[in-house]
Amino acid sequence: MAQDRTGLSPEREKIMPVSNTRAPGRQSLINVLRTVSLCLGALAVIDAEQLPAPAAQQIIVETSMGAIVMEVFPEAAPNHVKKFLERIVNGFYVGTTFHRAVPFGIIQGGDPLSRDPKKRAQYGTGGLNELKREVNQMSHLRGTVSAVLIPGKPESAGSQFFICVTDQTQLDGQFTAFGRVVEGMEVVQKISQLPTDKDQSIEQRVEIVKASLRDRPKPEPVPFAAATPEEMAKYRVVVATSLGNIEIALYPDMAPEHVRQFLRFAQLGLYDGTTFHRVVSKFVIQAGSLSSRKEPVAQKYAPLIQNLKAEFNTRPHVRGAVSMARASDPDSGMDSFFIVLEPQPQLDGKYTVFGQVVSGMDVVDAIAAVPVNGETPIQPIEIKMKLVK
Repeated sequence: MAQDRTGLSPEREKIMPVSNTRAPGRQSLINVLRTVSLCLGALAVIDAEQLPAPAAQQIIVETSMGAIVMEVFPEAAPNHVKKFLERIVNGFYVGTTFHRAVPFGIIQGGDPLSRDPKKRAQYGTGGLNELKREVNQMSHLRGTVSAVLIPGKPESAGSQFFICVTDQTQLDGQFTAFGRVVEGMEVVQKISQLPTDKDQSIEQRVEIVKASLRDRPKPEPVPFAAATPEEMAKYRVVVATSLGNIEIALYPDMAPEHVRQFLRFAQLGLYDGTTFHRVVSKFVIQAGSLSSRKEPVAQKYAPLIQNLKAEFNTRPHVRGAVSMARASDPDSGMDSFFIVLEPQPQLDGKYTVFGQVVSGMDVVDAIAAVPVNGETPIQPIEIKMKLVK
């Protein structure tokens, strides 16, 4: 079966957060990976290292493009955290900008000179030479907040900071990491993709309009966390598309954890904006890969995005069957699902059937008939889901 797996993996170059000297590379490259299997887009969601205890309060940085919420770690870098919190409380960062970006690498801000648009040529040179480096065990993973340095001067940190858009572990031990973004990585990513000039200066003004502290919120209830198969069986999922609606009944008695995750993603809106990204005539149509979203998944939902253990069962891959896509590992299903167009008995016992189309097979057939480039629809077919009882 010629199937598709699409994942984004930044190719690490030397991305250096600096003051007035620019990085030797212009951007992190994106590799599009393809394999041969029914599968899905992968998202890295789990940090590799053990973080120290965070400060009692979180930091909200509201920008002209959206809010970024951070936690800081006093045990990792006490002086950096103390000074950063003082600046937040005193309103130091209000009116400054995120002035530099390396696409899918880092974004940089906090220079007091960036309050003045007339000093654009000097952005990146202000607010330094105040703090000595505090080397710690924090790794520069996605969302890490770290201190900017003057090249060649390890004791030159100050008000400027950078946020890693993707893992940049080559920076470990060179810069003082002191925080981690817990909400708003989609905002960080959007800022990193803004047009820049030859010096990686962001062309439009991305201003910090407010910076404040808040108590750490209580964890939100996780939908369907304790739902029984009998409770989940009461729900159906309606998949709305531009070509009509598809209604899916679910089999929690056969695949409880697949149904649980499917319902959870649908209720939280994670599937909204994904597409039917693959169409194979007389075989399947495939949708739901979170990597097909125009907007990244909100950071707060990252812990919920987990691979599923296979729940192979006796439900056959008949016309209208809804089954979970996966890579070669049977336990790699997560988000992307497919709807069978014609009976496919060779898939039985190899993929997890967890539902059945009960209304809208005419819409399924209409999607199967759209013009494609290879197996990709020429015009994207976006979906939106809702739950009904």
